[in-house]
Amino acid sequence: MTEDEESGIERDDKEFNELLMFIRDSRGFDFTRYRRSTLTRRIRKRMLDAGVSSYIDYRDRLEANAEEYNSLFNTILINVTSFFRDAEVWEFVQREVIPELVAAISPAEEIRVWSAGCSSGEEAYTLAMVFAEALGLDEAVERVKIYGTDIDEEALRDARAGLYPARALEPVPVVLREKYFEPNGAQYAVRPELRKRVIFGRHDITRDAGISRLHLLACRNTLMYFNVEAQAQIIERFHFALRDGGFLLLGKAEMLLAAGDRFDTFAIRQRVFRRRHAAGPVPPRMTSPARHDQYPGSGDARRAAPLRDLALEAMPSPVIVVAADGTVALLNAEARSQFALTARDIGRPLSDLEISRRPADLRSLIDRASAERRAIRVGSAEQPAPDGQVRYFDVLVQPLSWDDGTIGGTAVTFVDTTDAARLRSELSQVRAELETTNEELQSTNEELETTNEELQSSIEELETTNEELQSTNEELETTNEELQSTNEELETINEELRMRTGELDEVRAFLEGVMASIAAAVVVLDTDLRVRVWNSGAEDMWGLRASEVIGRSFFGLDFGLPTSMLRAAVSGCMTPDGQPAHVELVAVNRRGRTITCGISCSPLRGTRGGAVLLMRERPAGERGER
Repeated sequence: MTEDEESGIERDDKEFNELLMFIRDSRGFDFTRYRRSTLTRRIRKRMLDAGVSSYIDYRDRLEANAEEYNSLFNTILINVTSFFRDAEVWEFVQREVIPELVAAISPAEEIRVWSAGCSSGEEAYTLAMVFAEALGLDEAVERVKIYGTDIDEEALRDARAGLYPARALEPVPVVLREKYFEPNGAQYAVRPELRKRVIFGRHDITRDAGISRLHLLACRNTLMYFNVEAQAQIIERFHFALRDGGFLLLGKAEMLLAAGDRFDTFAIRQRVFRRRHAAGPVPPRMTSPARHDQYPGSGDARRAAPLRDLALEAMPSPVIVVAADGTVALLNAEARSQFALTARDIGRPLSDLEISRRPADLRSLIDRASAERRAIRVGSAEQPAPDGQVRYFDVLVQPLSWDDGTIGGTAVTFVDTTDAARLRSELSQVRAELETTNEELQSTNEELETTNEELQSSIEELETTNEELQSTNEELETTNEELQSTNEELETINEELRMRTGELDEVRAFLEGVMASIAAAVVVLDTDLRVRVWNSGAEDMWGLRASEVIGRSFFGLDFGLPTSMLRAAVSGCMTPDGQPAHVELVAVNRRGRTITCGISCSPLRGTRGGAVLLMRERPAGERGER
């Protein structure tokens, strides 16, 4: 590759990244985590359709035309879905997954299901039908709540409407079609009692917090559009969203290559996985405030609550207490000092404060601790200090529950481990010095490490090969869905063209019938004075067939009419303000008989211009006025 080619590739990459940043900043769609090859291909397709060759020009197009965003998002967000997609998978879900899921849940407990990346809603309604078949419609309406989410608002509008053409219902078994759909004009509507149990909303699985306490999460053929880092983060969110033992249903091209410690494989062929049961300490309980009669030996129990507040305020570590509704309930003095907070921040939503994001993502940790009902610890979280140094904290998130078991809030404690981290760094340096002096032991270790590295290298090569195969499989599946989407677009265009062709054929047949029904000779000329129409009356009068004159100059034809005497009339009526004209000429018809021919010349209106000549033979003895 030449230097110019390398420079061109680098320039394209830079311009492409700038375009993605512009889309993110202007519309809030962050495509930087999407698979690069797929994203480039889809944006290039839209640029080709829009007639734009460079990323810079396309950015200008987006700035100048807000409607272009909709076309771009519709191109990137491939909405390929259907009812009961991959029938084998749904048969397995109905036969194996749903019965085991229902058996493990109390009959009085709500069943929570999430269809992530639901597009226009077919998969979410498929889940609703599957549960209705397993539980019965009445029980499913009472117990099952299904959330359908997607990033595409246009697709969500279709999903909320619950209206589908007959062709979309072809994969639905006839029995289910009659049971769960009803005719609505030319379309079919999901039955209202089933529809109201499915809740649709916009959600970005790469950024937004997931729906919690789920029994089943379906995200099929969505992960394959993201890069490896984004996939890992999404799987982490899905892990937090599912209950212990909850099921995760992926697409046929997707795998959990790096999540074996969090999910068990339930059925590899159908891509069904199950969240592992988590074992952890019982979360601390939040006891009710002490009553005076609980302390019979104390005559000053009323001071217990103020003493607790003083103890919390004097704690050497920063402590923040967040209420169940997400607002800040307490801040001790050390928390206010370390993180630049004030008493005015008490009562504000935690999400409004910088502390919710750094040194750790407190919102996700609080959600996880509350869902798992156990303490969560994060070690060595970094917090930049005003002096430019970095401080390190161990963050302990503890759910606080009342005596009846409900979560009343969460206590977040920050333990400053900066000195310990620095000490560890110093110890590491000392250890390195000691290791350099122990040459004999090092030699033995090196031999063992060499053997270990060889084994590790073999393992990494196998893992790399596996990931490459998985990536290739996902890329092929993505391409397949793109082709399917393009094929549907072509079918729609083909149907429109077929309808227009039929309309044109009908109009053409009508016009030909009209022209054939006119006894007089009719000749239509274009702006170049070439013959466009020569009806049967003209053939009968002058003896020339239409095939002999169409496309030829009218004034270059040799027949019984002295056309040169018509030029002025024709030219006059073809001017912008031209008016109809009438001329009578002596001519010779196809039988060789001399006739008087009355010719009316009118401008051709409503088209690109031209003239219409109407020729009739004057009966003997009749005279014109012109």
